[in-house]
Amino acid sequence: MAAATAGTGSRSLRAGGSSRRSLLARRLQLSPPGFQSVTGSSNPIVISQDVPKHPRDLPSLKPKLKTIRIITKDLIRDLIIPQEKPQPCLIIGKKEYEKIKESAGSPTEEERWDRLKTLKARQDAAFEALKKAQSEELRKAELQNEREDLSDLEEEKEQWERQKLLQRAMRMRLEQEEEMRELTSLFLNSKCNMIRDKQILEKRMIRKELAEEEKRLDKMMEMEWEKGVAVQEELERQRKQEMMRARQDLVKQMEQNAEKRALRDEEKYQEGQKLLECLEHMKKEDRKAWEQKQERHRQIHAEIQYFNTESQRLKDEQRERERLEDERVLEQQRQKAEREAALEAEQEQLRLEKEKELARLRAAQERARDWQAERDALMAKRSQEAADREWRRQELENARKKVELEQQLRRDQLEQVAQKEQYLAMQVEQDRQEFQRVLRAHQEQLQREKLQREQRELQQRAHAEDLRRQIQELRQQRERERAAFIEEGRQQEQEVRRRNRRLAQLGQQKLQEFRATGMPDKYCAQVERKAQRRANAALS
Repeated sequence: MAAATAGTGSRSLRAGGSSRRSLLARRLQLSPPGFQSVTGSSNPIVISQDVPKHPRDLPSLKPKLKTIRIITKDLIRDLIIPQEKPQPCLIIGKKEYEKIKESAGSPTEEERWDRLKTLKARQDAAFEALKKAQSEELRKAELQNEREDLSDLEEEKEQWERQKLLQRAMRMRLEQEEEMRELTSLFLNSKCNMIRDKQILEKRMIRKELAEEEKRLDKMMEMEWEKGVAVQEELERQRKQEMMRARQDLVKQMEQNAEKRALRDEEKYQEGQKLLECLEHMKKEDRKAWEQKQERHRQIHAEIQYFNTESQRLKDEQRERERLEDERVLEQQRQKAEREAALEAEQEQLRLEKEKELARLRAAQERARDWQAERDALMAKRSQEAADREWRRQELENARKKVELEQQLRRDQLEQVAQKEQYLAMQVEQDRQEFQRVLRAHQEQLQREKLQREQRELQQRAHAEDLRRQIQELRQQRERERAAFIEEGRQQEQEVRRRNRRLAQLGQQKLQEFRATGMPDKYCAQVERKAQRRANAALS
């Protein structure tokens, strides 16, 4: 009977140990980071109770007492280790809360498997030690039963001690199961509250972060918009400055061209004055020579008239070409050029009229002089014929040289006019090319600014789209994490309920065994009511 009782006790211990091992193996993944198991010393008789027998045995607000179980030959004892430190305050600071929050991260799969293997090894070692001790006790009991020389009193005493030991072990185990259920219930409440508070806090933090992120994005978009507006204003200001500089350069070039034309006109006027002075000097010489000889005066006067007419014609043609060229180069100076041309024409007309009046007076004087000269000539004709022939020869030679000089002067003047026209055409072409170059450069600058502005707008739109995409991904990721966290909490809650039901069934079985030991019904009923209340509270 003692052997059967011992066998039943060992099987129940093995069943309880295997059940606890399976529960620990299934709930090890839910252990928070930093969770450690303590097995005590290497002596198989000493088993530390710091190893959690249930996944809900996690740190909570209620302090947990450390115990050491000592299994001896006649009894099993649980020794409570006194606390060296006072009970901590239930209110933690911000730094401790941040440390706990950082250490609450989910462990990796490798860490979970390593912890599971370590815990299994320690539990197996502890159960093997307990198994060896029970086997040794059974072997000793069998040896004692086989001994025939033992007296009936010793056998009854040993049987009584063995039964007492089994009853005490059962009682200690039942007490342990009740404490486990109590701790499990407390842990369930604490964990439910913790999950709820954590979810509420996480929702608040997510809302706060989203609001801050929205504000930050709005601020960034506003700053980018302000920067874009500032850059656009700066580019517009630079473009206006470039246009103003280009306009000033054009005006400056026009003024320079006008100054050059004025200088050229002044040079032409000076040349004309010099030519007129030269002609006047020549006329004076001709008048002196004409006084000496009428024929000489007539020829010189005809040549001077022809030269004046040709010079005036060339001047008029040159002035007309310059006027037309000025009109083509700058339309703005047209009226001014016309006024100047009209003024010059009027002055020229006045000069011609004056010359005609002088010519008429000179003709009258010449007619009077001709009459006197004819009389003098008749008187001195014979005496001066020889000298006149020599003088005519010299005068003809001088006239020929003068005509050649005048022809050379005309050729030089025509060449100068042609060179001046060519220079003016080249200058106009250079001005036109310079204007086209400045215009093309300005248009290219405007095109480059337009392309840069479009590229900046595209970059800004791409950046804004990237920010929106990142925000959307962050929201989706947080929603997935929150859904996974809720699903994990639901699965944990279902697992806790299943384990509570299994523990309640095990408690009923232990209560029946406890009633079978012969305890009074009063105590059995009290224990049953307490166990029922705790089981109902755990199941609810």
